[in-house]
Amino acid sequence: MSLISQSGALYSGVFSYCLPSFKSYYFSGSLKLGPVGQPKNIQTTPLLKNPHRPSLYYVNLTGVIVGGVQIPIAPEYLTFNPTTGAGTIIDSGTVVTRFVQPIYYAIRDELVKHVKGPFTTIGVFDTCFDATAEAQAPLITLHFEGLSMTLPMENSFLHTSAGNRACLAIAPVPNNVNSGMNVIANLQQQNHRILFDVINSRLGIAREACN
Repeated sequence: MSLISQSGALYSGVFSYCLPSFKSYYFSGSLKLGPVGQPKNIQTTPLLKNPHRPSLYYVNLTGVIVGGVQIPIAPEYLTFNPTTGAGTIIDSGTVVTRFVQPIYYAIRDELVKHVKGPFTTIGVFDTCFDATAEAQAPLITLHFEGLSMTLPMENSFLHTSAGNRACLAIAPVPNNVNSGMNVIANLQQQNHRILFDVINSRLGIAREACN
């Protein structure tokens, strides 16, 4: 049904997009179809195929680092399982990155060691704090097989409209049919070139100013 699936043969199964920051004035990202003009030296990670959910792009998330600290994560929360749908997907249609609850709470618990509270909840975000404390917030790095992605601050934190509160822009997975699936969403992908090479089963990520 999608543009990508219909044009896959024409463009050798290769495409990429670059999503602009939500702060961008013109909101002018880009979509590139085919291998021509794609970045040459880009770190890649294997794309994993789930025959039960062929429209999803699974990758192998191997770990998360917060402020230089490796978050303790039991392997079962990261392992790709095509039968249950568990694992990690890259998805441009989801706004907020969500991790299964044990991973999310481990990330949050390390984060709050670096940032001064008190902490409050706003909507789906339960780690909101005075925006002046954001300067002490640690960087978050996502490790995939063969690829690391360190999130800039604007990809990690959102501010309230008044600007006086900052929230960790990551949430726990709700208790639903996808409760075992981690989703790397579009807020965290902004200002990155996300390259899909479906034929060769690989996904690349590179920093790029998308606006």
